[in-house]
Amino acid sequence: MNSLLLGSFPNKASLVAPGGSCERSKIWTNNCLTSSYAPTTASWPKRKIKKEYNFLRFKQSSLVFRCEGIEGGPTCQECNRKHIVKATSGQSFESEPPAFDSKRILTSVKNSLDAFYRFSRPHTVIGTALSIVSVSLLAVQKSSDISPLFFTGVLEAVVAALFMNIYIVGLNQLSDIEIDKINKPYLPLASGEYSVGTGVTIVASFSFLSFWLGWIVGSWPLFWALFISFVLGTAYSIDVPLLRWKRFAVLAAMCILAVRAVIVQLAFFLHMQVLFQ
Repeated sequence: MNSLLLGSFPNKASLVAPGGSCERSKIWTNNCLTSSYAPTTASWPKRKIKKEYNFLRFKQSSLVFRCEGIEGGPTCQECNRKHIVKATSGQSFESEPPAFDSKRILTSVKNSLDAFYRFSRPHTVIGTALSIVSVSLLAVQKSSDISPLFFTGVLEAVVAALFMNIYIVGLNQLSDIEIDKINKPYLPLASGEYSVGTGVTIVASFSFLSFWLGWIVGSWPLFWALFISFVLGTAYSIDVPLLRWKRFAVLAAMCILAVRAVIVQLAFFLHMQVLFQ
């Protein structure tokens, strides 16, 4: 390697300037050597600058990428944070029950309807409805009387009487809560499904609806049938002095007989007669 390097340089004797002394030849030789090495030594700073420039460009591009990640796209920390939030939110949703549970709502509605069905004492409701329909048919004199007017009158009487019937049986349960806890514990007030306030609200609402319907129909036989049923039903159950007639066998029987055998039969028959006139 050294021989190659030495061979590549000009011979010292050949470097002696023609007609010059040895000193001059040395000076000339040094100048030549200096001039031959000058490009090589000058290229090192350029290479160093180029390397530094490339390194700075690389750092600048990485900084730009990081800035773009911070400004626009998600960074690694943000991605991790999002995954953590999704994981925790998924766990919370699995641990908490859903807000809308159709099965639970359906069960609640079913239980409410069942409690109201037991509160309304359906055997008395069915008896009242059948009595009104049968009495209304007695008022029919010819086939042309079976018309939409007939069905409208029957419907008005049945609905108003059913509302009043719910008032009467509801008031009776409100007055017999302690007794029903022993004899009829399946009733809503006795079992605790209904509070006293709920029972009072239901009773008051249905009595008002019954009178309101009897008034807007404009049939006085229907209205008076509702009013007499209200008075006798209240006297039968409510626990106040001189009332609560159910404590006395004769008075209790007279109340039931007056409503079922007289009021319902006569008043609703007259109600249908008024409609046909």
